Amino acid sequence: MILVSGTKRSGTSMWMQTLVAGGFPHIGSEFSGKWKESIGQANPRGFYESLLRLGEFVATNPHPRTGAWLHPGAVKTHAVKVFIPGLVRTDYAYIHRVVATMRDWRSYGPSLARLYAMEDEWLVQQEEGEHKLERARKNRSKLPAHVDWFFENYDLVRDIATRRYAVNLASYDAMLRDPEALITRVFDWIGEGDVQAAMRAIEPGLRTQKARSEVPRGRGARPCGAVRRPVPPRRQGAAALGSPARSDERGAARAGPEARGARPRAGP
Repeated sequence: MILVSGTKRSGTSMWMQTLVAGGFPHIGSEFSGKWKESIGQANPRGFYESLLRLGEFVATNPHPRTGAWLHPGAVKTHAVKVFIPGLVRTDYAYIHRVVATMRDWRSYGPSLARLYAMEDEWLVQQEEGEHKLERARKNRSKLPAHVDWFFENYDLVRDIATRRYAVNLASYDAMLRDPEALITRVFDWIGEGDVQAAMRAIEPGLRTQKARSEVPRGRGARPCGAVRRPVPPRRQGAAALGSPARSDERGAARAGPEARGARPRAGP
């Protein structure tokens, strides 16, 4: 499968809309249940979610109600949205490509809060609304949004590094800034898809939340990403691994010219 993955509110729906418009078969409907009425304003073109958002594993395939089973070979180029916790538990046999998207953590919190506010407003207007609202809130994370963001994206990076499947990871802002370049790169990487048709699914003006969340900062705290001393350019790669650059150079010299020019494979 072509798994579209990320946190909630990170552009996964936009990628699904793009792949569907580009001609890929897909799993998942634009709006599930009453989503169009309740939270449709957050994503006017649809969410494209299914049970498989929880992952492609024993609890979801075969389908728990119908018993329908998806064979890996039959859905190799089907696009499906799978949130990060679901990607981590997805059987490797179903991973053909992963299109992963990451949103800035400062804008993630307000966007998620806005989605929940829409849902809450709609729920209280329904029959037994207070009970439904209470149940919905119990199913939401109790952690601050930026903490959830960190945990999920840490799991994403760890899963990529551990299982080494073919993945394209790009930021949400990059998709809005230059969608044609990014879509072209991804479709070329997959090996199919109509870029021009896919471009019609992109509307940067539909970005519905641009606010940034405020994170409590203690005494002496620095913004995320700040460093006390810049790392010299020639040592950045080795410093990230905790070893001197010179040692890395010596190792490459011993390995020979072929190893020095080698690059990791992108996957099958």
